[in-house]
Amino acid sequence: MDTRFGFGTVVTTSFDDTIANVTAALKTEGFGVLTDIDVAATMKAKLDKDMPAYRILGACNPGLAHQAISAEPEIGLLLPCNVVVRALENGNTRVSFMDPEAVLQLVDQPGVDVLAADVKARLLRVMAAISTE
Repeated sequence: MDTRFGFGTVVTTSFDDTIANVTAALKTEGFGVLTDIDVAATMKAKLDKDMPAYRILGACNPGLAHQAISAEPEIGLLLPCNVVVRALENGNTRVSFMDPEAVLQLVDQPGVDVLAADVKARLLRVMAAISTE
């Protein structure tokens, strides 16, 4: 289920409950949700295509984002940390997290690797928190 650029988990909670749980767990780790893109609604509105519920949450920890932008102003191209929540056919919900270490290895600035490891550790704690609910 994991990829070179992300990791995730499958939970048995409903899609809507999972959105709430992910948002709360992100908040515990200092992240807010800056963007909430309802991909399924957009596909229906723009293409008249139906698909299972699918949302992309753009998570940002302001302190960590400030550190990253201070190290490399163009790093905003790689922010925020996206979290995908999507309904599965069996009624479960898949939650996937962008792997900041994989993405931020593109940035050749001192200290960004340490920052990426910190962000990843926080996202792994979010994943663990939602996996136990």
